[in-house]
Amino acid sequence: MPGTDPSDGFVPDAAAVPPIATAGGRLGPAQRAEALRRLATETFDVLVIGGGVTGAGTALDAAARGLSVALVEARDLAAGTSSRSSKLIHGGLRYLEQLNGALVREALRERTLLLETLAPHLVRPVPFLLPLTHHGWERAYIGSGVLLYDTLGQGLARISPAPGTQHSGGLPLHRHLTRKAALREFPALRPDALVGAIQYWDGQVDDARHTMFVARTAARYGAAVVTSAPVVGLLREEDRVTGAVVRDLESPGGAEIRVRARQTIGATGVWTDDLHALLGGARGPVSVRASKGVHLVVPRDRLQGTTGLILRTERSVLFVIPWGTHWIIGTTDTDWELDLAHPAATRADIDYLLDQLNRVLRSPLTRDDIVGVYAGLRPLLAGESEDTAQLSREHAVLAAAPGLTTVAGGKYTTYRVMAEDAVDAAAAGLTRVVPPSCTDKTPLLGADGYQALWNARERLAERAGLHVARIEHLLRRYGTLTEELVDLVVADPSLGAALPGAEAYLAVEALYAVTHEGALRLEDVLTRRTRISFEAADRGLAAAGPVAALVAPVLGWDETRTRAEIDLYEARVAAERASQETPDDATADVARRAAPDARRLPSVRATARPQPTPPVPAEVDLDETVPITGVTVASAATSAAATAAASLRAARRAVVSSISRVSSNGGTGPSHPDGAAPGTMTDLAS
Repeated sequence: MPGTDPSDGFVPDAAAVPPIATAGGRLGPAQRAEALRRLATETFDVLVIGGGVTGAGTALDAAARGLSVALVEARDLAAGTSSRSSKLIHGGLRYLEQLNGALVREALRERTLLLETLAPHLVRPVPFLLPLTHHGWERAYIGSGVLLYDTLGQGLARISPAPGTQHSGGLPLHRHLTRKAALREFPALRPDALVGAIQYWDGQVDDARHTMFVARTAARYGAAVVTSAPVVGLLREEDRVTGAVVRDLESPGGAEIRVRARQTIGATGVWTDDLHALLGGARGPVSVRASKGVHLVVPRDRLQGTTGLILRTERSVLFVIPWGTHWIIGTTDTDWELDLAHPAATRADIDYLLDQLNRVLRSPLTRDDIVGVYAGLRPLLAGESEDTAQLSREHAVLAAAPGLTTVAGGKYTTYRVMAEDAVDAAAAGLTRVVPPSCTDKTPLLGADGYQALWNARERLAERAGLHVARIEHLLRRYGTLTEELVDLVVADPSLGAALPGAEAYLAVEALYAVTHEGALRLEDVLTRRTRISFEAADRGLAAAGPVAALVAPVLGWDETRTRAEIDLYEARVAAERASQETPDDATADVARRAAPDARRLPSVRATARPQPTPPVPAEVDLDETVPITGVTVASAATSAAATAAASLRAARRAVVSSISRVSSNGGTGPSHPDGAAPGTMTDLAS
């Protein structure tokens, strides 16, 4: 197998590198240079700080309203939370158990928009099996909740009557399964681990690619998008924020640019407190707490199953999610107060996930089955609970200072709503009339004409000289922009070859990542534009050299710089593997930080845990609109949803005592490494 020497790579013909373009949402080196020029010379209506999905969504929302927009990101698009999620587009079943139907309904509306209108090329349906372990009451209880979930998500008139049948893009209705039928769906389960099951459908997305597409679409509508550009200070006129000082990490010496803006929006996730610290003085109006979530990746053939799986654990749930030729297994939910950029998984995290899953498997998984591990941080609004599993996933939009709006909290699925709220708040400070948001009707790049191009995939394959399965892979990752990659392969057929050690990906995808998708470092390509870093058994080491050699001419790297990029990536892999052998977070953090940051940015620790405030009421009537200051809530449920909610309430009251008895008398599974005791009610979904 090829090593990591850059000479092992593909070097495209000069004709294969596309010409410089200034339109179409392209994020290449030339477009970055133009965006930097704009940062230094223009005064923008809105400056967005943060290149995760919320920041990218905010830039798109503002640009689609006709505002002049700049987006700056310290590292790479989706470098933080937005590339390390469970990769689900869902409402969150656990909020139904809390009777927070407004939040679920809002998220499920966004799921429908993404599946049908905004990103059908990136978001697709995925089935889940929810095993039942008790006769009678559990099926009624869980079934009522899933019925309400379907009702809120699609409306009774749009739910499909049978699995595999869809009406107007709606997902299939959930179905009840006997134990025998459930085992046909997931033969890897032990027969004594369930008495039956309920199967339902949700959405799945490659989070990092989706975030990148949101940013590219923002650029398509005029936003200046610049990564490798941390904010090192805020511009002030008296007490008003009028922009930011941005450092260009790709320039010699890290040149600083003073970016002027009429309104600034911070969408920095777990770095929210650090952005507020630039204001000086006391802590900002909201604090964000980081919760670590760890996921394992194992080959698809290690588990026999045709559907995803959800298991109850002591504190939350365990997802087993189909992911191409792999399964993603997660997640944990524990406090993290260490390095924000590089959260580390520990041996205890990995063992916990394996132990939880192995309780129900015929043939247990071992650490040898794991090909990838990733850890991310959820940004949770602080102060509501000592337990991160109970903190809110609702979001807050607040005025941190005159001219500076902060959006914080929330969940991936509702990024568009968060962005709309943030722009609405900032627009109130502009002197011009700003149109309302239109992003619910604005497809992302690659979405328009997707179904038609999918139908023509065999013709595309013939033109490119590739197997139709390769074209299907590209269509699911690029949508109608697949034609741009096909053009590159036609110009240089060597780009149609598979990458060494990562045969699921083509060389053209690595090249396109730097010519069109804003990747500036080797790590960007291997961890976010592709998912080689956790899908390949060697974590991408064999692909590192060839990919570095392929992108070097486009990014202007000489041999020394190319070798340095490979060394940085190899150090990252070694540090991650070392951290995964450590017993606790503190030692894992030390091991992970042994590798230099790819952009040489300093380590930033999470804000110390705030003192808890009194808890909010445990139950909220689904039919009641609850005012929450600074937090968006959806409208009350429909009458059909209210009927289903009443059934859920009745089932909840009838079985809560039974659940308590089962919890106290049931088997003793492995405890989570944080040592926390299980809650009285188990969450159904994260």
